[in-house]
Amino acid sequence: MKKRPMKHSPYWPGAGTGKGLSIRVSIAALVKVLFKNPTDGNLMIALERTATIISEEGNTVVVVRAKPFGGAARILKARQLKKLIGDFRFDSERSYEEQDFRIQIHPDSWENVQVLCRELQNNKSEGIIELSPVRELSEEFYDSLHVRIGRGDYDLNSRGLKIDDSLMPTNNIHAPGVPTRRIYFLFEAVLKNRGIIDMILENSANFSDQELGKMARADEKNGGRGRANAVLALDLLKLEEFHHINPWTIPGTPLLYEGYQLDGNVQEILGPGP
Repeated sequence: MKKRPMKHSPYWPGAGTGKGLSIRVSIAALVKVLFKNPTDGNLMIALERTATIISEEGNTVVVVRAKPFGGAARILKARQLKKLIGDFRFDSERSYEEQDFRIQIHPDSWENVQVLCRELQNNKSEGIIELSPVRELSEEFYDSLHVRIGRGDYDLNSRGLKIDDSLMPTNNIHAPGVPTRRIYFLFEAVLKNRGIIDMILENSANFSDQELGKMARADEKNGGRGRANAVLALDLLKLEEFHHINPWTIPGTPLLYEGYQLDGNVQEILGPGP
């Protein structure tokens, strides 16, 4: 479990915009999880499918989306980060608790954030933020399949860095609609454990979005956060062909594919690396 920052520490800023901190920046490590279908040899992509209960106009609704494995980079050393990019605050209490690099910065700090990320990509400035997706992969596979996945189960490679300079609203439930700039560290994981591949295919076929929604409702009723997880397995070639013909018109917005809502950042892991 991640260690929560000390609220009274001067090195860990709180949540909220603060004076002049008008730009939200999100840094994430996204993983293109691939495997060969044992039946026909086709290359498949595995996405994390989540059902989340959110409040909407006084009512609660269930949102089910598929997204890449991985997630927000974790801030490890806030004091050093502040020296490099200037003042910042977390975008929400949730990000503060998780130490996620989803922060509010001054507009003039955007260039410093980009410099930091390029240095991290070149193995400099290590230890300030956590970029390796290994921990996230382990946690998310357990949430979705209830199986512990280790480094021996897949081959992991870096696919580069992508900086999205456009300022677009986020659909993150903890900071909805806030103008955001995004930076992605991209990875590719090729699964080689046949047992886990079989579990992915079975889970993808057996859990519908409706069933996931019911599970999220049950989780909330039992005192949980109102969430449920599964895996979605798709033919990679067909998905990339669809994306080529029907690109995301607005970055960050979900897209409907074969009856599934794919999160906007799925497009970041499709096609060749940067």
